[in-house]
Amino acid sequence: MKNILITGGSGLIGKNITQLLESEGHAVAWLSRNPKKYAQKSFSWDIEKKSIDHAAIEWADGIIHLAGEGVAEKRWTPDRKIAILESRTHSTSLLHEAIQHASKKPEFFISASAVGFYGFDTEDKLVDENTKPGTDFLAQVVIAWENEVKKIADLGLRTVLLRIGIVLDKDGGALKEMMKPPIAAPLGSGNQWMSWIAIDDLVRMFSFAVNEKKLSGSYNAVGPHPATNAELTKAAAKHAGKTYIGLGVPGFGLKLILGEMAMMVLGGNKVSSKKIQEAGFEFTYPKLDGAMKEIYG
Repeated sequence: MKNILITGGSGLIGKNITQLLESEGHAVAWLSRNPKKYAQKSFSWDIEKKSIDHAAIEWADGIIHLAGEGVAEKRWTPDRKIAILESRTHSTSLLHEAIQHASKKPEFFISASAVGFYGFDTEDKLVDENTKPGTDFLAQVVIAWENEVKKIADLGLRTVLLRIGIVLDKDGGALKEMMKPPIAAPLGSGNQWMSWIAIDDLVRMFSFAVNEKKLSGSYNAVGPHPATNAELTKAAAKHAGKTYIGLGVPGFGLKLILGEMAMMVLGGNKVSSKKIQEAGFEFTYPKLDGAMKEIYG
């Protein structure tokens, strides 16, 4: 049994990871700005004030770092871009400093990252962990984020970076937004790749990273069978009981509404899961139809 400290624990992914780890016998605590708000054991931190309860680090055998402003929640104004970047880099830097000065250091550090590392649109090329990073805004955010995590690795902790793709869950994230309209339709051409992962598999992957001591470095947290936007939308509509039409939402309209953020949905990545599978991880939902059937019951 391990004591595992989670940042961003109250979010959709964090809550699911907490539940699984506790079912495995681990003790879980969250880092929170409002630790008294939750029934979950919690320690305090404040990223803006650069403060953290150092007892949290002393308590933890390992840390799972999920904290960061949502990239799709608001239009990307200059201030919003700064918040997206600094919520990730500053939080990681604060953890680095706390670990550096701790008399008892955690054994491992597992951080969320994103397939945005590879750029908005890698077209039909299958990318893996050795592919060069992109040059757009999100790629630069992920590069800066991962660079801060690597400083923690330099302290001697076993460090894992999970580059997360599109997480499929009906209660949150991209799938919930895609199924909001009364009629489901692809975005833009619909031919752009979406490297997806069922939330149950993602949560199990974090557990795998906790329990497999041989795991370190970067891994793509995506399923083995990427789908196009049209394929994913059609499969979701089928299992959600919605009408699907193949006429895509015009890209120019999305750009007018979303601005630069539209590139997140008009571009895409075809990302390989080979490395994590070769490390021994087995997907419960490798195929899109099976994942959607489970999600929508």
